[in-house]
Amino acid sequence: MSQRTRKILRILAWIAFFAYLVCLAYFLFFAEMLGRSPAGVDYAARSYHINPVPFKEISRFWKYREQLGAKAVLLNLLGNVVAFIPYGMLLPLLWRRQRHFYRVLLLSFDFSLFIEVTQLITKVGCFDVDDLILNTLGGVIGYGCFKLLMFLKKKRTEKP
Repeated sequence: MSQRTRKILRILAWIAFFAYLVCLAYFLFFAEMLGRSPAGVDYAARSYHINPVPFKEISRFWKYREQLGAKAVLLNLLGNVVAFIPYGMLLPLLWRRQRHFYRVLLLSFDFSLFIEVTQLITKVGCFDVDDLILNTLGGVIGYGCFKLLMFLKKKRTEKP
């Protein structure tokens, strides 16, 4: 791969990372369809929503999946995982130092914790330990996808 091609791919990866962060911020803090918009609601009137018990919400969503509906269950459980897959893929792509499993695991957890604390402070959404678990899992899956792509790239470029 030429130096010019690598530079273009790096620029595209940075654009993808920035677009990902903007979309994530929108869906987590401003998406009216998810009941996240703080506009028109008195900040002082909003209450804090906290779940410090691991697997409580995951179990609740699974137990009441028929009453809640597939959309709510998928949005909460699968959505939290899928939302962090790009993070786990792009992080090691953009920074060579982040090409280790444990680093992506810790940074995915840290970034998720930052988001959850921000939701707690702004009273938009809910601070949920289950989201930390699911988001971190998504980051790890993204890292696995990155490693798979690097393996396939290496296999393709190897000469028989």
